[in-house]
Amino acid sequence: MAVIVGGGLAVAGALMQGSLGNPLADPALVGVSGGAALGTVAVAIVVGVSVRDSRPEVVTLLLAGVAVTAFTTAALAVLVSMSDVAGARSVTFWTTGSLALSTWGGVLSVAPFAVIGLALAATTPRSLDALSLGDRAAQAVGVDVAGARYRALAAVVLLVAAGVATVGIIAFVGLLIPHAMRAIVGPAHGRLLIVSGLAGALLVLAADTLARVVANPIEIPIGAVTALIGAPAFFVLLRRTRAQQGGWA
Repeated sequence: MAVIVGGGLAVAGALMQGSLGNPLADPALVGVSGGAALGTVAVAIVVGVSVRDSRPEVVTLLLAGVAVTAFTTAALAVLVSMSDVAGARSVTFWTTGSLALSTWGGVLSVAPFAVIGLALAATTPRSLDALSLGDRAAQAVGVDVAGARYRALAAVVLLVAAGVATVGIIAFVGLLIPHAMRAIVGPAHGRLLIVSGLAGALLVLAADTLARVVANPIEIPIGAVTALIGAPAFFVLLRRTRAQQGGWA
């Protein structure tokens, strides 16, 4: 389960950043994680709001995603406030991610979505490489910009929603891993998607191990572990990237 969820989150993050042309894009930003946590079709709402002239507008999509994420977070907070102590603790623990209740049955239920999502992601690298030059440049070389974004978003939903609905929300994997792997293998999405998936799987495996042994017999939420690891690492990566590019406007 750790391999499936970690790999899926990392690949989804790379797809989001490539298709939207935004380095801060990750599944949580457009409401995939929060939407899955509530069992809703949040991404359909986000995409529906952002479509103009049959094409999703990047800025509108991101802003709508922020709004959906805020709504789902508030709804979860209401559920926690209405629960008893045990229920509130269970919901809080689940919203920060846990693999403790994973079973082979759960793995078998999530795996088909991950396989289909990866197969769909495998059709996107050339389009994402072209989109990195801008929508007009991508159109000039024959890329269907709207179709490429829809395929990427569909892959993101398949890779993330089933896993999040099973193990909860695991932070920072989709944001950090693509940036770190891009610094190692370069921006070409053919390589980037593969190494991001492998690195995401390893990160979640390592984080789950730490969550189980650091405060044994108490298990720390895995989302807290990935955030504690990811936030400092992201700051280091951010400073290094800014230095290499000579600063940002």
